[in-house]
Amino acid sequence: MKKIRVLIAKPGLDGHDRGAKVIARALRDAGMEVIYTGLRQTPEMVAEAALQEDVDAIGLSILSGAHLALTPRVLALMRANGQGDVPVFVGGIIPADDAEALRGLGVAAVFGPGTPMSAVVDAVARATARPADA
Repeated sequence: MKKIRVLIAKPGLDGHDRGAKVIARALRDAGMEVIYTGLRQTPEMVAEAALQEDVDAIGLSILSGAHLALTPRVLALMRANGQGDVPVFVGGIIPADDAEALRGLGVAAVFGPGTPMSAVVDAVARATARPADA
């Protein structure tokens, strides 16, 4: 069975990546293949990496407060690349109203501080399940 490929990205000017690295480790420990793009990625860089790496899901870690600006741009670029069906997850310190707005834009799930790693792993696994996996 093909491993689930997940891109973890830190879009924007936020310089804190400990949470992204913790998520990447949890996904790897669960048997997924993780591509981590590093800090200070533009939405264009994230979408291009997702296309080049042929990922099954994208996790955006945004602590800068720019989630309502960066996430819609990533989603639009993914659609333009023909990857509109790739689930996008967002993690960070995101107010409840903003999390609802992000889900309304098509974000698969929003994770805040204290979310159990098992919840993130399960959400990614469910969102990327192929018919043979279900």
